[in-house]
Amino acid sequence: VQLVESGGGLVQAGGSLRLSCAATGTVFGINNMAWYRQAPGKQRELVAVVTRGGITNYADSVKGRFTISRDNAKNTVVLQMNSLKADDTAVYYCHVYRGTEDYWGQGTQVTVSS
Repeated sequence: VQLVESGGGLVQAGGSLRLSCAATGTVFGINNMAWYRQAPGKQRELVAVVTRGGITNYADSVKGRFTISRDNAKNTVVLQMNSLKADDTAVYYCHVYRGTEDYWGQGTQVTVSS
């Protein structure tokens, strides 16, 4: 499975960004799709996850501001980020599970200026 992310960039606090991730290759059997992020000097953390059936879960820090969604037919996952804060600045990674294996995207930088 290969994951290609897009949509990162620089935005002012209060603004919005939309991250997309497309899975290619052997995509049959992909289950959970998620977004993680890693800020400088911090551990990578889960931002949001969506199951194949559409059940979602979010980190407390992004609840009410971020929305994760997926298109099973296209094998894509999107993270809509609204009301961005400086603390949201990080490299965002797409992550998927397929069976017992997991896969990571290359990461996309999100920078929120205050």
